Amino acid sequence: MSIKFQSMDGNQAAAYASYAFTEVAGIYPITPSSPMAEWVDLWASQGKKNLFNVPVKVVEMQSEAGAAGAVHGSLQGGALTTTFTASQGLLLKVPNMYKIAGQLLPGVIHVAARSLAAQSLSIFGDHQDVMATRQTGFAMLSSGSVQEVMDLAGVAHLSAIASRVPFMHFFDGFRTSHEIQKVEVMDYEVYDRLLDRDSVSEFRKNALNPNNPITRGSAQNDDVYFQAAEAQNKYWDAVPDIAAGYMKEISKVTGRNYAPFVYYGAENATDVIIAIASVTEAIEETIDLLNANGGNVGLLTVHLYRPFSAKYFFDAIPASVERIAVLDRTKEKGAVHEPLHLDVRSLYYGKESCPVIIGGRYGLSSKDTTPSQIVAVYENLKNEQKDGFTIGINDDVTHLSLTEPTEHIDVADKSTTELLFFGLGSDGTVGASKNTIKIIGENTDLYAQAYSSYDSKKSGGVTRMHLRFGSNPIRSTYLVSRPHFVSCSQDSYLDKYDMVGGLRNGGSFLLNTIESAESVIGLLPNGVKKALAEKNAKFYIINAIKLANEIGLGKRINTIMQSAFFKLNEQIIPYATAQDLMKKYAEKAYGRKGEAIVKLNYEAIDKGSKGLVEVSVDQAWANLEVEAIVVDNNRPDYVKNIADPVGAIKGYDLPVSAFESIIDGRMINGSTAYEKRGVATEVPTWLSENCIQCNQCSFACPHAVIRPFLVAKEEADKA
Repeated sequence: MSIKFQSMDGNQAAAYASYAFTEVAGIYPITPSSPMAEWVDLWASQGKKNLFNVPVKVVEMQSEAGAAGAVHGSLQGGALTTTFTASQGLLLKVPNMYKIAGQLLPGVIHVAARSLAAQSLSIFGDHQDVMATRQTGFAMLSSGSVQEVMDLAGVAHLSAIASRVPFMHFFDGFRTSHEIQKVEVMDYEVYDRLLDRDSVSEFRKNALNPNNPITRGSAQNDDVYFQAAEAQNKYWDAVPDIAAGYMKEISKVTGRNYAPFVYYGAENATDVIIAIASVTEAIEETIDLLNANGGNVGLLTVHLYRPFSAKYFFDAIPASVERIAVLDRTKEKGAVHEPLHLDVRSLYYGKESCPVIIGGRYGLSSKDTTPSQIVAVYENLKNEQKDGFTIGINDDVTHLSLTEPTEHIDVADKSTTELLFFGLGSDGTVGASKNTIKIIGENTDLYAQAYSSYDSKKSGGVTRMHLRFGSNPIRSTYLVSRPHFVSCSQDSYLDKYDMVGGLRNGGSFLLNTIESAESVIGLLPNGVKKALAEKNAKFYIINAIKLANEIGLGKRINTIMQSAFFKLNEQIIPYATAQDLMKKYAEKAYGRKGEAIVKLNYEAIDKGSKGLVEVSVDQAWANLEVEAIVVDNNRPDYVKNIADPVGAIKGYDLPVSAFESIIDGRMINGSTAYEKRGVATEVPTWLSENCIQCNQCSFACPHAVIRPFLVAKEEADKA
């Protein structure tokens, strides 16, 4: 069996594994899980075969609840059935989940775990949704990286089939679901060898069909319901051993260690963090640094969360542990502790020697969780032992937050290069960055990672792409803050965002602008000039807008910027090679749109390198005074104190007290009037001679930059 590497995100990895075991997929799209269903639908339309030598039958329903009903009915009919969801979509499946579990139907739900709409909606990731369903009877299996999704998604299906207990396999929304990594692809031969076909046969025999008439879904009264529920205990009791057995087999194939609980760190650690999903990768990086400098710390990663097995927990955690910090990525209001924290405490209840057990919250709605925060957790564990703490925020109201170290903590592998791309939503920055990582990951020996960070506007909002590549697998599951290279596709961002403040010494900054090399210096704020000089940076400009218009690509400057990036970073791939690969990937990406579109992108690739201009950085800029920020005190408090910082990507720094005035999630009306993003490269002009007074221009523009008025001549004269 040959090893195959491919660059993909967590959604694609989950879809790939699930496809092998799925006969029917009942789907309904919801961010960030939608691509899983889209991949399955695409492969089914192409005739891709599952382990039963047929394409998957995909059924898109009218709602998440409808998809859950379709899954339940399909399982009753004897078809192995899967669905994909997140957030409120998962909650709408809860009634059916109870039935699926109660009727011992081996369905699987793959969840890109996401925040629930509470004081506000959020499309970003945490564990509120999956933790709200832990009581349904579904077994719960977690993955912490794209590679783990590839390795463990199949375990959910194998275990469900063998145990008759339905499984929920979850991973972090966006951080894993949309993060692209170079991964080792699981061969379907492995699944075929491990599949318990006798259990599949028994499942089919138990199906509802005219040839096997049975009655299911009856009502039970107070006399028997309790006993019937308890009669199923043996099935859940068997799950940990079944899942552990499949994990052991996957470990043999991959060489990566999998078990219901996996320990990482010092052999006789005294201080241990217990956590689930993507934060575990960043914790491992931090452990390596701390233990290399005399620390004695570790991490217990939870993969099988339900059933929560005491046997496998104590097999994995060091007997030497004296202090435990449990990290939960959820907030269960009114509870004594968060769910995982309570589970860990329950395992030690009644034991003679019990370590100190404290817990805290982190990462709600994809709040970045950094090595500095992890260090703060270990420091708190060793010293103050504050319980119910939070990390990653400044809680100046209830004072639950931990103080982070002031110095920057760099735990990434020394071979790793970090890149940061600022773009405008829908300008192609995300697609180009993902292509860049795929080119590097699939055509060099380097590992690569790409993660997009953007606001909920999506189209038209600011987009940041965080890219890394290096000689070893990348475990940095947090945003790039100290890049070697920064690219910006909008020169209006110079006054709004701190793009070069974290640039490493000797790094490079690429700016797309219509200005010339001479005039661009007048465009740069003093803060940017000062940072470039202090960091001995190289500064390049390109007029990608002009080039794109000349070619006929309009506002799509992504391919030009991608080509410029490879020209400036020939140490990764020789530019001529990168040029050929970009064209290959452009054909793959745009081929279905026609040969003309492909040729336009070829031309953009060729022109991208030729449009680069280096601008000399004057070392005297290091002595410039940074301009004072002018605050308009006439703006409403909500806009000044919340909307403006959020718009400047400074919302991360707002303390808890900033939200006391909008405690229920309210906003003031009309706040859009104060948001002037200045991202348009062209301004519309009304041509009176062409106007037929149809009002279409006003309808088409969401900001109504051309506003129609119905006025008489006398009214116009007085206006």
